[in-house]
Amino acid sequence: QVQLVDSGGGLVQPGGSLRLSCAASGSIITINDMGWYRQAPGKQRELVATISSGGLTNYIDSVKGRFTISRDNAKNTVYLQMNSLKPEDTALYYCNADVVYRNGGLNYRRDYWGQGTQVTVSS
Repeated sequence: QVQLVDSGGGLVQPGGSLRLSCAASGSIITINDMGWYRQAPGKQRELVATISSGGLTNYIDSVKGRFTISRDNAKNTVYLQMNSLKPEDTALYYCNADVVYRNGGLNYRRDYWGQGTQVTVSS
C-alpha cells in the first residue's frame, strides 16, 4: 500500500552535517504531518521535528537552530538537514508520515514509519 524509505545517515565528526531524506510511495491520496524521530541505544524513541502539509514546523529544544525539517509535497518526501552535529545526536533516525491512501476503492488513514537510518557523530 504505502512505503516510507529513509536514507542519508552515516558517520560524521562533531560539528559536521548530514541530510536525511524520506520518500513515501504507494497509493497515496495525501500526506498530513511528517516527522523525524530518533532512538539512541538504551533510550526511548523521541520526536525530533515535525512539519505539517502547509509547512508549519516544530522542533525539540535540543536541535533548534541546528536542524531544519522541510518537505516536497510533489515528491512525497521529507528532509532533515542536520548541522553542527553533536555526539549526543547519535541515534537511529526514523521518518514518520500520517498518510491518507486508497485501497479497494476506499480511503484509509494511518501512520507509516521508515526503516530507520543510523546517524553516528564521533571523532
